[in-house]
Amino acid sequence: MKSKSVLLIAVALVLALTAAVGISQTVRRAHMHGGMYGGGMFEGHMLHFFTDYLDLTDAQQAQVKDILAKEKPAMKPLMQQMAQGHQQLRELTMAGAFDEAKVRAMATQQSQTMTEMIVQKARIESEMIQLLTPEQKTKLNEFMAKHEQRMMKHMQEPPPSQ
Repeated sequence: MKSKSVLLIAVALVLALTAAVGISQTVRRAHMHGGMYGGGMFEGHMLHFFTDYLDLTDAQQAQVKDILAKEKPAMKPLMQQMAQGHQQLRELTMAGAFDEAKVRAMATQQSQTMTEMIVQKARIESEMIQLLTPEQKTKLNEFMAKHEQRMMKHMQEPPPSQ
């Protein structure tokens, strides 16, 4: 039982790290492409997934767009903070001498921003899920279960030898 708890904690940490890296890459790409809103990547990706994969009705699509528009003012500054922190960290690492204290301070700041982003994203997803029919919720749950299985399989694969 104890080993299962340790495994669950390890998986949670890996997923959190994966999410952090994924979001930082998303932030960087979005920053380079002029933002994530106003038809941007975050809004477009989520809406596209919900619309196509879950076969949303026109009314559901309009409600999803309303949710994303309502949450935009909360997410935009967080995305900007992540992009700025990423830029500052890159500049710090390129400066030459490694300053662990500064890197730790920046990492702490980025983790606080990441926490807020995760909470906002969960809020948005929760609101969207409330719009789904029972069949759409089942389809989403099946998708998520398959995604988690792929992630677990990927994490168990040995790294490629060089």
